[in-house]
Formats: sequence, structure tokens, C-alpha cells
Amino acid sequence: MKSWRTFLWGLSSFVMSWWGLSLLTKNRSLPSPWQTAERLWSLRDVLLIHAGASLLRVIAALLLALIVGVPLGIFLGKSTMGGKLIGPLVYFLYPIPKVAFLPIFMLFFGLGNQSKVLLIFSVIVIQVIVSIRDAVNDIPEIYEEVLRNYTTKFWHRFYYVIWPALLPALFASLRVSIAISLASLFFAENYNTVYGIGYLILSAWAKMDYRQMMVGVVGIALMGYGLFAVIDWLERKTCHGRK
Repeated sequence: MKSWRTFLWGLSSFVMSWWGLSLLTKNRSLPSPWQTAERLWSLRDVLLIHAGASLLRVIAALLLALIVGVPLGIFLGKSTMGGKLIGPLVYFLYPIPKVAFLPIFMLFFGLGNQSKVLLIFSVIVIQVIVSIRDAVNDIPEIYEEVLRNYTTKFWHRFYYVIWPALLPALFASLRVSIAISLASLFFAENYNTVYGIGYLILSAWAKMDYRQMMVGVVGIALMGYGLFAVIDWLERKTCHGRK
């Protein structure tokens, strides 16, 4: 029940802010929420198809970023030599706009979904690595010293010390990664595709169909809220001490 109240409050505040800005600007490039809602209803089936295509790309990129980023982040946090060798490379790559690599992805992986997923992955993976590494570095040494009195196996250290300590950072990183991934759709879906929220927005923008463009923006907002709600639910289930 609380989640529904939170959703309704977020939606109503978003709509009222949007409506107020639309009234103040009186610009046709920013249609009112009611005009957009009318177009959204007429495009509801099309929007679901576009949202489904984008959601699959985002989820694939997130899973790939976790598969690569979590182990590498733990390695950098636990290995002094690894931190010295790979840490500078991570810092060097972090500020580079990953969209600059788009032509490289297209040349190596083609124009299909693979290059789009890899572009989103490249945008978020370093953020995951750095967050996990910092969480591992913040674990008090006394915890592992106590555990070493009972076991020396890395799996036990991982399960009882490292994993519980990095979970909050992991969920925080996922939230940031979701936001960045959805923002990246604007670039990832601007070539060789006819499905995706990014494509829907760019296509409407090119045709100066601002109502349809705002339908795409609302679609991204709803996708983001849904993904954040899933992350909140997973965090409540796994982080027993957090409410």
C-alpha cells in the first residue's frame, strides 16, 4: 500500500510540475500533460513494444556490468597489486564519454543489438567497479581477522564478510546505473533500429511531433520508476537490517 502511495505522489508531483512549466512557457515544444496523455493512450500498444525493446537492452547491459564489475571491483579492493596496476587505468577511462566509442562498437560488433548493449554496458561498468571496490576497501580489517580464527577459505570470507558489506553499495550503484542506462538509450537507439524508447523520441523530434516525443519521455520515466521499485524490493529482501 505504501509503495502505491509513493508512486501516486511521485506521479502527481511530476505531472503538476510539468503542467506548471507548460503553462509558464506556452511553447508548443512542451505540450501539456493532458495532451500527452491523450497521445499516449492512442499509442499505448506501440509504446509497449518500444519500451519492451529498450528494457531488454538495459537489463542485458546491467547484468553484463554486474558480471564483470562486481568480481573486478572485489579484486581491486582486496588485491594491492591489482589496485596499483588496474586502478589507474580505471581512473583514466572513467571520465571519457563512452559515446565516443560508438563507431568502434559499430565496426567490431555490427549495427544490431550487440553494439547497443555494449555501449550501455561501457557507460555503467566502471561506475559499478569503483563502487564495489570502495565498499570492499571500507570493510574493517578486524572483521576478517576474527573470521580467520575460524576459517581461511575465501568463499567463507566472501559469504560472511565481503558480500554483506558490499550489498548497500551494490544497490546504490544499480540505481545510478539504471538512470545512466536509460539516459544512454537516446544515443544507443539512434541508429539501425525501429524499436526502442530512444528511437521513438528521436523519430518524433525529427518530425517535430512533440506530443509523441513527450510520450517517449514519460515511457522512460515509468520504466525507471518500475526498475527502481524492483531494486528497492530486492534490497528489502536481501539487506535484512535495512527497511
